[in-house]
Amino acid sequence: MQGLFQRFQDTPSGEEQIRTRILRAALHLFAVKGFEGATTKDLAIAAGVAEGTLFRYFPTKKAILIEVATNGWVDILTDLLTELSEMGSYKAVAQVMRRRVLRMRENSDLLRVCFIEAQFHPELRDKIQTEVIVKMTDVAEAFFQTAMDKGIYRPMNPKIVAQVFLGMFAIAGFSNDTVLEPDASPQSLQEMAEGIADIFLNGVLAPGN
Repeated sequence: MQGLFQRFQDTPSGEEQIRTRILRAALHLFAVKGFEGATTKDLAIAAGVAEGTLFRYFPTKKAILIEVATNGWVDILTDLLTELSEMGSYKAVAQVMRRRVLRMRENSDLLRVCFIEAQFHPELRDKIQTEVIVKMTDVAEAFFQTAMDKGIYRPMNPKIVAQVFLGMFAIAGFSNDTVLEPDASPQSLQEMAEGIADIFLNGVLAPGN
């Protein structure tokens, strides 16, 4: 066991840099060309490595696809957990939603790959479901349950609230006016974010109805 740990410690930083280059190149190519359209030769050229080098790090092209998507969503989950843990008040959830939507553009390649390729690759869909969505929902559910216990949010099923919270900005953010429209203005993104936050916190019924 110690020998195995030592080998991980001795892994040169250049190895990890190459792996990262491959994943970044793959994310962009899969978003632009699709998984089937991007060849391993394309990936190697974009990453600046020999084609055979790809398979030193990943057994198959599909393994690259799955790691690209999983790593990307783990990063998003980490950001979300950090923001939730650092909120000054539970009402500040609106600010979290605003930042999440406004940052959707940064993750446009990842969203394209996941929304499109998950339809055709059950392995990818299952990995995202088990490794990311379930964990993200569980954490958000615990957060909302605590808020309900404190009387800040009204009592209801916290899992459903978590699913709505995560789903609203994920689906609304992935629209022609935000992620898919390269000319979308910061104002339109801000309006989208504020609208989602307002609907989530206050609902859609007028006061008194």
